[in-house]
Amino acid sequence: MPCSAVTLSLATITSIIAVALLAIAFTTDNWLYIEVKRTAIQNYLSKHSDPQSQALLENVNSKYYYYTRTKGLFRICYPKERPPTVKTYLSPLETHCNNVNYYIPDENNDTKDFTDDAWTRLHMGRSMIALFIISFIAVFAAFCTGVTGCWKRSPGNITATAILMLLACLLSAGAMGLWHGVEYYEKEKQVGEEFYQQWNTVLRDNTRVNYEWSYMVAWVGVGWSLVAAILFSGAAMCLRGEREREEAINMQYLMPGNLMWMGKPISIYQLLEATDTKIFKIKCHSIHYKFNIRNAYPFFSHTFIQI
Repeated sequence: MPCSAVTLSLATITSIIAVALLAIAFTTDNWLYIEVKRTAIQNYLSKHSDPQSQALLENVNSKYYYYTRTKGLFRICYPKERPPTVKTYLSPLETHCNNVNYYIPDENNDTKDFTDDAWTRLHMGRSMIALFIISFIAVFAAFCTGVTGCWKRSPGNITATAILMLLACLLSAGAMGLWHGVEYYEKEKQVGEEFYQQWNTVLRDNTRVNYEWSYMVAWVGVGWSLVAAILFSGAAMCLRGEREREEAINMQYLMPGNLMWMGKPISIYQLLEATDTKIFKIKCHSIHYKFNIRNAYPFFSHTFIQI
């Protein structure tokens, strides 16, 4: 089996896997799992009768950050109890969720009091979504060039497919980097009662944050897209090598030995282009010509153009 057939098959399979994994990660809500031990918090606060503890006890039953939740790119979902003060809806997976707000559009001008850190986090979040979308567009373009390249067995189209898959890999990796930037700002920079910096000690001690399977699937998808780009590049090299070997065989068949033109020897030394009409570059007494072979014989059907 030709090298190009094997590598193209593997490249197609890996690119499908990469796109599927990235799409699953992009649309699911299990990037972070934030486990809040509500019972432990309630037991601790019930043992203290001071006003501050009683106020915190009210927050435990109303604020969403006192509830166990999963967080994705677009939704925050509550797999167990859900906060009564937050308006939720059922996600496609039958989980109660509310949307992550990227303020697009900001109709009520809710961002007017944002700090610089809040704006940075918001811009990184928006850019992250944009990079993921552009990466999917690059994959769609790669699909078009890949189908054309397989149909025509064109090394150029397959090379373009490899470049587009590499671009998709870099864009999705950049989106992942921005996601980590958003996560860092939420934990270390952002100011607000729902963010880690202003959590009380009891909430911090009884909350565990873990990366979930959507996050892992996203990174695996980035890796597979890189593998697909490498395989498409290898397939293009295989196709180019196979085409050169075919051209060499055709040239030997069409031009078996030296030719004479007007009594002078002609030496063919470079194949310029391989099409249905073979075009050779020839040298005749220090003058270069393009040799257009329309038929192998008779010789008078050959056309010479000085270059």
